[in-house]
Amino acid sequence: MIECSIDGSVALVTLNNPSANTFTAEGLERFQTLIGELNRNLEVRAAVVTGHGEKFFSAGADLKEFADGDKAHARLMARRFGAAFEALQDSRPVFIAAINGYAMGGGLECALACDMRICEEQVQMALPEASVGLLPCGCGTQTLPWLVGEGWAKRMILTNERVNAETALRIGLVEQVVPRGQSLGAALELAKRVLTLSPSAVTFSKTLIHQARQGTPRGAALAMERERFVDLFDGGNQREGVNAFLEKRKPVWRNA
Repeated sequence: MIECSIDGSVALVTLNNPSANTFTAEGLERFQTLIGELNRNLEVRAAVVTGHGEKFFSAGADLKEFADGDKAHARLMARRFGAAFEALQDSRPVFIAAINGYAMGGGLECALACDMRICEEQVQMALPEASVGLLPCGCGTQTLPWLVGEGWAKRMILTNERVNAETALRIGLVEQVVPRGQSLGAALELAKRVLTLSPSAVTFSKTLIHQARQGTPRGAALAMERERFVDLFDGGNQREGVNAFLEKRKPVWRNA
């Protein structure tokens, strides 16, 4: 089950499928639909994803889904994982993963698809699919190397190396490690920082940052960067931000 609550401009998405917060085909479809709803709700500018309970962020797919070797079901699950996590990567709101427990397989891929990751000190992370004859199909083979480099991606995927919080921070898999039980609070605080910025500037900047990941030629990406800078002058947030700074007051943003 995917639960969502909204407090002002911050959404809280909770993966809740006891006991390991696993993903089902229906759950992944609901997740993709929810992301679409949040994209359209311009009041929502940041979102936090976390797992229900204290032990798991998410263990990914329930292996029982693949026990009978049904290729059609495998194709459905692969398509649902890919669609949900591509939607998460491309979402308008800034998504922050609050990794409160084990993040395995598709669970880690969910966190990888977020814009930032905060994990608790006891957390373990892995992409162990090859150990059961599978491979990551929720964008993991593409997103993980972008974040941590090819070497560590291969260590995790090709040798089933499990990564603890300290290593995850060192290799750039997460941006922050916090004590047990504090990931949600830390992620919500980070989400509030998003709200202090111009919605227009954040939306454009997120899209521009992703150009490098998507292989856009540097010259084209730099030209797009300059165009988006000028495009900001079409809305009121640019004038509000500059004048608020000059007048030494907090800006009042309009949703982009």
